Amino acid sequence: MKLSVLTKALEIPYSGEDFEVIAINTLQDASADEISFLDNKKYIDTLKETKAGAVFIKEEFVPLLPAGVEPIVSKNPYLSMAYASKYFAFDLIRKTSASKISKSAIIQENVHIGNGVNIEDNVTILANAFIGEEVTIGEGSIIYPNVTIYNDAKIGKNCTIHANTVIGSDGFGYAHTAEGAHVKIYHNGKVVLEDNVEIGANSCVDRAVFAQTLIKEGTKIDNLVQIGHNVEIGSRCILVSQSGLSGSTKLGRNVVMGGQSAAAGHLEIGDFTTIAARGGVTKSIKGGEVYSGFPLLKHKDWLKLQAKISKFFNK
Repeated sequence: MKLSVLTKALEIPYSGEDFEVIAINTLQDASADEISFLDNKKYIDTLKETKAGAVFIKEEFVPLLPAGVEPIVSKNPYLSMAYASKYFAFDLIRKTSASKISKSAIIQENVHIGNGVNIEDNVTILANAFIGEEVTIGEGSIIYPNVTIYNDAKIGKNCTIHANTVIGSDGFGYAHTAEGAHVKIYHNGKVVLEDNVEIGANSCVDRAVFAQTLIKEGTKIDNLVQIGHNVEIGSRCILVSQSGLSGSTKLGRNVVMGGQSAAAGHLEIGDFTTIAARGGVTKSIKGGEVYSGFPLLKHKDWLKLQAKISKFFNK
């Protein structure tokens, strides 16, 4: 839609250059026909380099915009972005091309397959699965009963998704009004699973707000695991049952998350890190170490602490 039409719908005064907006995107990834937003000062450097056509922004930060980027001045840019996201949500049911299903694929009864789906050779989809619009399932993958794969997801080759798991549901993202109402942020990204990924039963992988939630090659995820929106999981990671990752957190390769461990959002966990069971990650950490506890400590320090606590209470 035209930017002038969008700002009018949002009741935001705007007198800058008008253009056709095709999507909302991050400051880093937005192009000249997309809009973005600045809500956190830590992204000021990214703002200065953005290629977005326009940005929801507080008035105090307008001088920092690059030449040619239009300001959409808002007292609450994050809330304005949330309201705007509704106008760019994809249709749930689409009139696209017919689905392509390999003759060697095995599809049991009561499987729903949406429009524009591509199912490659030797895929097996068991009873009662739901495959949404424009999903791709790579060669040799197995989809167990009652799996739900939302629109636009891309499943690589030789992946296994166990019963009742959900791929591509909306992330838990809301902006909040001054009165305390919760305004839904429409998640217009997707989920991508690279080759040889396995996901256990009753797990959830949320779609991205923009771009993609990514699980890289060879990663194995247990039952009852929650993966938030825009998370990136490196190759050959292990996530044990009841672990969870909040939105936009990034794991390096060969990271191990023990049972009931978790990470807060917007963090980075380095390669070959192990988080022991019930460990809580609240800040970015370097790779190659084992961590335990909450607040998180290096495992050897956590063991020393537990020994001291035990001695104190057993005097």
